Amino acid sequence: MKVVADASVLIALSTIRQLTLLVERFPQGIVIPQAVWREVVEQGRGRPGAQDVAMAPWVTVQNAAPSGIRQLLLAELEVGEAEAIALAHEISADLILLDERDARQTAARLGLRSLGTIGILIWAKQSNRLLQLRPTLDALQQGRFRISRSLYIQALAVVGEKTT
Repeated sequence: MKVVADASVLIALSTIRQLTLLVERFPQGIVIPQAVWREVVEQGRGRPGAQDVAMAPWVTVQNAAPSGIRQLLLAELEVGEAEAIALAHEISADLILLDERDARQTAARLGLRSLGTIGILIWAKQSNRLLQLRPTLDALQQGRFRISRSLYIQALAVVGEKTT
């Protein structure tokens, strides 16, 4: 399975010390474009994810080819998102890891299937890699990851945890 990731999922999972869930879910590894590497590792030096991503042997950096689609995406999305979507489209990725709504909608218009941080955490809970989802979602929010109340409740319901 070919999987491309944007920075948001890498940073969010690193913030809660769950980055290794990605290699557990995608044992063949993930691909990130150079812009995501720069955002997470170079510009993010000293922040969650920087060192973990830099040292992860299961993360491959691959440049998206300069293309018309990349240029169009850059007009409406941040550079990391645009390059991740362009790369996923270019290599016919099976999945792209994105959190931001606009980026996910753009990926869907291009026929790309996406999964976000919450989806990874739901999978982890359902496959017994997390004991409970609620404390993990709470930790994400404490790390300044925005989760709407409805998504929070929906995620808990999917894994059978009660809401308060």
